[in-house]
Amino acid sequence: MGIFHKRRKTDDELSALSAVNADRCEEKFSYRIAHDAGYLESEIYDRLRENVPVIDACIEKIVRLVGDFRAVADDERWQDELDRFCQNVPVGISGRSIHTFADMYLDCLLTYGKAVGRVFTDRQRLCVRGLYVGDPTLYHITVGKTPLDMKVYGSHSGKLIPISAPHKLLYTTLNPSPKNPEGVSLLRGLPAISNILMRIYECIGQNFERAGNVRYAVTYKPSSDAGDKLYAKERAMAIAKEWSDGMNASRNGVVKDFISVGDVDIRVIGADNQIIDTQVPVRQLLEQIVAKLSIPPFLLGLNWSTTEKMSSQQADILTSELEYYRRLLTPVLKRVCDTFLRLCGAPCGCSISWANINLQDELALARARLYNAQAAQIEGKEEG
Repeated sequence: MGIFHKRRKTDDELSALSAVNADRCEEKFSYRIAHDAGYLESEIYDRLRENVPVIDACIEKIVRLVGDFRAVADDERWQDELDRFCQNVPVGISGRSIHTFADMYLDCLLTYGKAVGRVFTDRQRLCVRGLYVGDPTLYHITVGKTPLDMKVYGSHSGKLIPISAPHKLLYTTLNPSPKNPEGVSLLRGLPAISNILMRIYECIGQNFERAGNVRYAVTYKPSSDAGDKLYAKERAMAIAKEWSDGMNASRNGVVKDFISVGDVDIRVIGADNQIIDTQVPVRQLLEQIVAKLSIPPFLLGLNWSTTEKMSSQQADILTSELEYYRRLLTPVLKRVCDTFLRLCGAPCGCSISWANINLQDELALARARLYNAQAAQIEGKEEG
């Protein structure tokens, strides 16, 4: 027996070790299940944007309507450097400027309910090399040891690998909750409605393919004469041949008349049937989609009857939605600009200044300032 012999583990230690291994396996399995479910859900959202043009148009308009912004340095001496950075910073392999980064980041946030990005820095030159917007479906976020700790797993070759430095990631969620800490997509709830809508469009296409591509029924009725009855088959085959030649000639742009002898009846197949009116159900489904995405119908080219007051209320609702998306983007943009200023040695930070969403808001603000000034003037006269 050696001096440093191995101590055999007791039954309690072995059971505790097996329990720990079981917990780890269960944890990895739960991560895998959640990752696969999230991947399938993201595939549904991608197909929604591909197959339903209204949904894709709504998200694109939201991204554009969020509006322009400007990073303002706390120290004016660094403003020119900050402006050049915002205009020229590379974004991925095909983009440039921080505005491109904000558009891509918001697009992912609306579609998948979460967005992941990163600031790539050069430690030797002490500068920002570029910005990157990652595929959020390849990342899975879970709670760490405490409710405030975050664990990030990346998908590689079908496996979940923990990210070593999650604090370097830019991560934003849309409408998070204790049940859904990874956020909820703006398109959630639309797959069922969109499925019905696409089924209606598919039926419309099939009906027009059947009724629009005209088909004919040619019927030859022989008379009571014995000769007609005797050669009825030959005459029917001759009529069919001539009719087929005439149809083939019309496909090639040649007009060819059809001449027949006897009682021949020609009718259009399906001419008596009416195509089902789908205007009402299609509009009901589109109303549900528009209500979920908070886009006024007139911005999508939908000519629904509406009043001027209703349009103004819809614009106000859209404005509040856009303000919410701005609040989500502001911390991310501020962190990017602060990183650039720190690497440049600037002793200051920055703030994000958003432009007004439209001229109607500027008019309303100006009118409100006027009314407040008039009220203050009247109150001053009464006190005096």
